[in-house]
Amino acid sequence: MASSREPWLLENGNLKGLSKEIRHGRTAHNMSSSSLRKKSHLTLVSKVPCRKLRQFLANLQEVILGTKLSVLFPAIPLAIVADCYGFARPWVFALSLLGLTPLAERVSFLTEQIAYYTGPTVGGLLNATCGNATELIIAILALSQRKIDVVKYSLLGSVLSNLLLVLGTSLFCGGIANLRLEQKFDRRQADVNSLLLLLALLCHSLPMLFRMSGASDAVTVDPILQLSRASSIVMLIAYLSYLIFQLFTHRQLFEAQEESDNDENGGGGEEEPGFWSGFIWLVGMTAAISLLSEYVVQTIEDASDSWGISVSFISIILLPIVGNAAEHAGAIIFAFKNKLNISLGVALGSATQISMFVVPLCVITAWIMGIKMDLNFNLLETGSLALSIIVVAFTLQDGTSHYMKGLVLLLLYIVIGACFYVSKTPRELKQPLIESSELEKVWTCWGQRFPCIWLFFCYVVRGPVGKLTNEG
Repeated sequence: MASSREPWLLENGNLKGLSKEIRHGRTAHNMSSSSLRKKSHLTLVSKVPCRKLRQFLANLQEVILGTKLSVLFPAIPLAIVADCYGFARPWVFALSLLGLTPLAERVSFLTEQIAYYTGPTVGGLLNATCGNATELIIAILALSQRKIDVVKYSLLGSVLSNLLLVLGTSLFCGGIANLRLEQKFDRRQADVNSLLLLLALLCHSLPMLFRMSGASDAVTVDPILQLSRASSIVMLIAYLSYLIFQLFTHRQLFEAQEESDNDENGGGGEEEPGFWSGFIWLVGMTAAISLLSEYVVQTIEDASDSWGISVSFISIILLPIVGNAAEHAGAIIFAFKNKLNISLGVALGSATQISMFVVPLCVITAWIMGIKMDLNFNLLETGSLALSIIVVAFTLQDGTSHYMKGLVLLLLYIVIGACFYVSKTPRELKQPLIESSELEKVWTCWGQRFPCIWLFFCYVVRGPVGKLTNEG
């Protein structure tokens, strides 16, 4: 371990020495990722004679090697090389997805470290903003490229993944690991998140129902778009109220799980990056996420064509699973330790954040960019979301859990995934068998010489060719 006499370690601070109030900046999202971290021994780094180099190597070792997912970091330069040298687009897509996994976990780690120095209020807001940075960046980049379907599919997939896959796996694994114990959790947190999810469901359902009712057919101005924008503003206000509820008025609801997690981790005397070091690393990690997210958005259609899988299935199922693997694994690990409050905080908190913050923020951002994005997610998507929220609300209503509840949620996720797998076929570029424009030139030339041939073309040949062209 490095000596405490090193002046550059004075800013790192001891986690045990921090006051109880500062630790309240943490959220369940950050605590889930902490289970994937490992201690980095600074024995070799402390022997480097140059102070600046020693400081840089120590931070590099802590940030890059301080996670069990560090083996996936080589996927980042490989994705960049694959894109620069014109490798197959599906390879760029796959490598970018793998590279996003450790980056998402490291962003969670760095925001937590910065929160130690900014206090509970700023730390909580920072955690709330960066908690789902990967989903937000992918959505904004897809929105800038006018891929509204990808935006909706990816955000819907993140909500479904957290509600069914993460929560279901946590309840199932926790129930199996504690067969003789009745797992209990705090219903108050689950009730608040369930109410917000039901509000989000209402805001998603009304635009779809309004379109299906046919009330907008005779209106020149799109009322669905106006309704979606107004609903998005309401959702952002509700999420801001939720942050006030979590960080100020009812902070005691979240203290128990934070205390238990601090006791589990032991705080320890391990040195962490300081404020400015953490901030610089956070900017770098965010830039890397933006680059890889751009690769994902640009190559998702090519991967769909190459793999024979629809874009909807990739966006709803594959993107959330791979992109949030670190967060999901952390929630499952805490469920094994019989700490369901943290697992529920991860799953429900992340789903609430995406539904009430990321989705309406994308609608408002599209409004500013002049893009028409509404909250109409179509019947199949909205129905899947509604059933998931209702089932989860019923599952958590009694404050207890067992493996059967988790199994039902997992089976529901599998059925929904199968539905999206078969609902849409991959993009197929249908080309007409004959180019009608070239055919018209030939027949027009011959028609001037032989009028009978021209009549034959107009009434017999041109009809089928026109149909082929329209179908293409």
